[in-house]
Amino acid sequence: MILSNKVVHNELVIDTSSFLPVVYATRGNLVESTHWGAIAVVDHSGRLVASYGNPELVAYLRSSSKPIQALPLIELGGVEQFNLSDEEISLMCASHRGLDMHMEVLQKIQAKIGVQETDLLCGTHPISDKSTAEAMILRGELPGQNRHNCSGKHTGFLAQAILREKPKADYINLDHPVQSLVLKTFAEMSHISEEEIIIGIDGCSVPVFGVPLRNAGWSFASLCDPSELSLQRAEACHVITKAMTQAPDMVSGPGQFDTELMKVGRGKIIAKGGAEGYQSIGLLPGAFGENSPALGIVFKIADGDSIGRARPLVGIEILRQLGALDSQQIEALASFDSRPIQNWRKLEVGQLKPVFQLKFH
Repeated sequence: MILSNKVVHNELVIDTSSFLPVVYATRGNLVESTHWGAIAVVDHSGRLVASYGNPELVAYLRSSSKPIQALPLIELGGVEQFNLSDEEISLMCASHRGLDMHMEVLQKIQAKIGVQETDLLCGTHPISDKSTAEAMILRGELPGQNRHNCSGKHTGFLAQAILREKPKADYINLDHPVQSLVLKTFAEMSHISEEEIIIGIDGCSVPVFGVPLRNAGWSFASLCDPSELSLQRAEACHVITKAMTQAPDMVSGPGQFDTELMKVGRGKIIAKGGAEGYQSIGLLPGAFGENSPALGIVFKIADGDSIGRARPLVGIEILRQLGALDSQQIEALASFDSRPIQNWRKLEVGQLKPVFQLKFH
């Protein structure tokens, strides 16, 4: 069943026809809640391999675009100029948890490139990790810019500015040389013109990109198999995917879906979630068989998945249907998969389960 209504609210047209049910939360014999979504699976030549809902849905990638946004720095020689490690590159692609381990790596990058926490224009937010937040309270430490989950990306932008001898001030603005190059690179990786990209402002104040799911999936497929790109860009893509798979704890943090999926991915899976229910997953060549192709997988949960229960389950189910995870890998991800819903007495009262079937093209 497809929702077909369009609602006009304050002159904004909200088109819900692109989404289909992806997850049911049941209680007893009733479906109590439904998460709706749209999915696109694309290969590195841009062919739509599989979909569910509308693969041409235009949505903001939010933080899912971070590995692509990091490409210009790597492509311009940032690794060599600043002697960047896999951990440091991975953190530039991250929505990290603000853990002390993340701060240590971030401070190393900033020392190498010659910037300070006060140079970051990402703002601040509370720390979501309970133990870290409690330890900070005991130390009398307030969350600063470095604890922001986008501080690695912002430090990478500053590194690009310094490498190119561009101003550090206002590096977040769309007309700054840093963001202009990021936009150009994203457009090229997504195989779409800059003019067609819908520009918004992300939670951390930098431009955020809205493109069809199919194009976003294409960008991740190309990141994982850059054989059709220029040599310089292909090498940068390999640096990014190697860093993310070798240092997955930097991308999010222990116990988080992106990190744990990459840990079980045997060096062949990258994952990067974004706000408001967006998720990108990249399969490198050979991820699910000796000659299996690279694939870019992106999906959007219509309700934004604010509590984070739908995206991991949907991601695992897509990989299961593609044959990209074996039983051992699925078992390692069991805490994110289909599972019982329990009440406060730990009694099983329902189920959380995927309810979609990919359409293969």
